[in-house]
Amino acid sequence: MSKIGRMPIPFSSATVSVDGQVVSVKGVKGSFTHELPSFITVGLEEKVLKLTIQEDSRNNRMHWGLHRALLANKVRGAEVGFERRMKIVGLGLKVLAAGKKLTFSLGFSHKINYELPQGVDIEVDKTGQNLVLKSADKLMLGNACDAIRSFRPPEPYKGTGIMYEDEVIIRKEGKTKA
Repeated sequence: MSKIGRMPIPFSSATVSVDGQVVSVKGVKGSFTHELPSFITVGLEEKVLKLTIQEDSRNNRMHWGLHRALLANKVRGAEVGFERRMKIVGLGLKVLAAGKKLTFSLGFSHKINYELPQGVDIEVDKTGQNLVLKSADKLMLGNACDAIRSFRPPEPYKGTGIMYEDEVIIRKEGKTKA
């Protein structure tokens, strides 16, 4: 049995409705729909969603856990949302935010312009080196964070670049004189 799939999905402030294989979630931060495969059934009890599979096989158990996790992320996103913190480390490296448009100064000969996808919000502190990205959709938030990080990934010698706040960079020792 799937350890993830059999866990219930509790919710408090969101409105959840089930129509056959389609689960609709509506909350303060947003609304989502999720379509389940035919072998997974969903039960809605008092403020709890439970997924069950009809026939037990290895493939069905894998999808059971996957769809339970995806549905739990949509419920949590609709209720409270998700947030990722990033930081830019390095002398002269910073970002300027103007609405949804970001302008990165990352030590290259040019500035990098990036427009955030719809549904992702950003807060930049006054130094331009601490970023807080927020969204109701966890997948969209992760994709935006990965795109931003790809402009200047952290390097192992000095530890400069764009990184997640909780990320640990394994440092390398530089060359030494003989």
